[in-house]
Amino acid sequence: MQLDPDDMVAVLKRLRRAQGQLGGIIKMIEEGRECRDIVTQIAAVSKAIDRAGFSTISIGLRQCMSDPEQDSLDVADMEKLFLSLA
Repeated sequence: MQLDPDDMVAVLKRLRRAQGQLGGIIKMIEEGRECRDIVTQIAAVSKAIDRAGFSTISIGLRQCMSDPEQDSLDVADMEKLFLSLA
């Protein structure tokens, strides 16, 4: 299933932000920052990536529901994708 690029703008924005955060984490480690600060930022990046994944699934579900004849994924496929994020 191809997702509409217009619907994916927010997902891309979230992933770009996470990419920047990840670069910040690497810098923090290189600078020898406190463990607590590093782990806090890793948790934030992890949550951002998870949300991007769930948003992508949500967009796919809406697209499947709006035009079920066009998409090749069925409910079982969507469920498998959703559970892969858990």
